Amino acid sequence: MKKPTFKHFLLSGLFTFACCSSAIASDVVNISKIDGMPWFNRMAEGVVQAGKDNHINAYQVGPSNTDAPQQVKLIEDLIAKKVSAISIVPNDASALEPILKKAKQNGIVILTNESVGQPSADWDIEIIDNTQFAADYVEEVAKSLGGKGGYVLYVGSLTVPQHNLWADLFVKYQKQHYPDMFEVTSRMPVAENINDARRTTIDLVKAHPDLKAVISFGSQGPIGAGLAVKEKRLKGKLNVFGMMIPSQAASLIKSGNITMGITYDPANAGYALAAVAAKVLKGEKIEEGLVIPNVGQAKVDQERKLLQFHNVLKVTQENIDNLY
Repeated sequence: MKKPTFKHFLLSGLFTFACCSSAIASDVVNISKIDGMPWFNRMAEGVVQAGKDNHINAYQVGPSNTDAPQQVKLIEDLIAKKVSAISIVPNDASALEPILKKAKQNGIVILTNESVGQPSADWDIEIIDNTQFAADYVEEVAKSLGGKGGYVLYVGSLTVPQHNLWADLFVKYQKQHYPDMFEVTSRMPVAENINDARRTTIDLVKAHPDLKAVISFGSQGPIGAGLAVKEKRLKGKLNVFGMMIPSQAASLIKSGNITMGITYDPANAGYALAAVAAKVLKGEKIEEGLVIPNVGQAKVDQERKLLQFHNVLKVTQENIDNLY
């Protein structure tokens, strides 16, 4: 038998290193609701940073519009590429379930954001506590309205799970605590389009003289509503609240055409999704006490496969210059 030489040890070590490197090399891909929107551009920053911090290849892709079939196509492409993990912010949770199930059957880790209860998800990650978030909204709106008056809710679409959950929780809390407030009409699916939100706000003001507030659970809705307030000189008459990227809304916040942003940093969501994907791929246990850097400690609901934080950001004239 030949005595092992240094060359043998070196080659053996290189082989082991290559195997280990291959084992931990992971493609983790986040799918946004739509590509190019400031909210999801910010989310992508968190995804990429978590990739760097966890030594994985993490990046984001997104559809050109919010039609569910476009997200389905992206998932099909990622299955073909044999990525390690897919995270997604669904436009239509039900429509996506068959393809997410297929991805999981192909050994891909599945994570969701804004889609609690997605059957095929290994985990859903929420950066805010949904019930408290809705309560925060109602309290701020009620403060501006003096506890009475009409309002309208904007959502991205009537099939976006999280927006409609927040809207449901908002109405429930409002009815319990502020019975003199009321919806002037059913929720409007315009929260992800500035032009639609602007036009809808102008139309609703004409149709409903008792409309006192617009609440948007989508980051483009407040911009559109704020532009309508500016255009029609409604500042002080129509209050606008919503989720947003502060830098996009800065001029409207400073001018008072948007009353307040009640939101969270989507970079935290992107970071948490990629970081948790890395932990799952490494075989780490996801359990109570889990801390995600830059995001905080999660409440871990094993039964619902839910990781929940509560990092609410209120955007005002006082703090707008210090935000992203």
